[in-house]
Amino acid sequence: MFNNIPPITRNLIIINVVVYLAALLLPQLDYYLAGYYPFSSNFKSWQIITHMFMHGSPMHILFNMFTLYSFGPILEQSLGDKKYIILYFLSGLGAFFLFNLWNFVEVQNITNNLVGSGYDLQNLGETIQNLKSTPLTAQQQSWIQELIGIYYTRMVGASGAIFGVIAAFATLYPEARIGIMFIPVPVKVKYLLPIIIVGSVVLGVTGNVGGVAHLAHVGGAIVGFILAKIWKRHLYRFK
Repeated sequence: MFNNIPPITRNLIIINVVVYLAALLLPQLDYYLAGYYPFSSNFKSWQIITHMFMHGSPMHILFNMFTLYSFGPILEQSLGDKKYIILYFLSGLGAFFLFNLWNFVEVQNITNNLVGSGYDLQNLGETIQNLKSTPLTAQQQSWIQELIGIYYTRMVGASGAIFGVIAAFATLYPEARIGIMFIPVPVKVKYLLPIIIVGSVVLGVTGNVGGVAHLAHVGGAIVGFILAKIWKRHLYRFK
C-alpha cells in the first residue's frame, strides 16, 4: 500500500518519520531543528524549514501523516510535483510567519505594559536569568513569564503545511465529502474548512487549548487557499 502512494507524499512521510525517530534518539535536535521566535537567542535561520519535520508526540505525527496520506496523493496527481512541493513548503512558511507575527504583537503589548508599570526594559535579560530573585510585582512576574514563553517555547510540526494541503483540496474539490469522527454522515469540505479556520482563529487569539499553534494552522490554510485559487484557473493546462 505504501508503494502506491505518489513519490512526493511518500517521501515527505518518510522524512517526517525519520526526523521524529532521530529526535527521540538525539533530544538535542529539538534545540537546533524546532522553530523559535525569530528574536529569540535560540532562533536559527534554517528552523523556518526544519520545524516542519519535527513533532512533539506520537499522536502529533500520526495525525499529521495520516492527514497528509489522505489528502496529499490527490493534490500531487492533480497539481503535479512542482506545484505540490511549492504548496507544501509555502504553506509551512506561511504558518511560521503568521504565528510569529502574532507573537510579535503580543511581545509589543507585554513590553508596553511593563514600561507602563514602571519596569526598566534594560534589565529584562538579567530578570529572565534571575526571575525568582528579582523584586517584581505579581503582574510584572506574569508578563515576564509570558515573554519567556514566547521567546523560548519551540514550534514543531507539519500542521501548517498540512492545513495548506487541506485548504487547497477544499478549494479545488469543494463538493468532495469526507467522514468526520462523531458525525454520522459525510460532510462537504467547503463547509468543513471554514468551521476549522474560524475555530483556529478563535482558539489562537484567546489562547485556549495551550500548546497548539492554532494561528500557524490558519497561516498555512491561507497560503494553501490562495495558491489553489491561482492554480485552479489553469489546473489542466500547466503542471
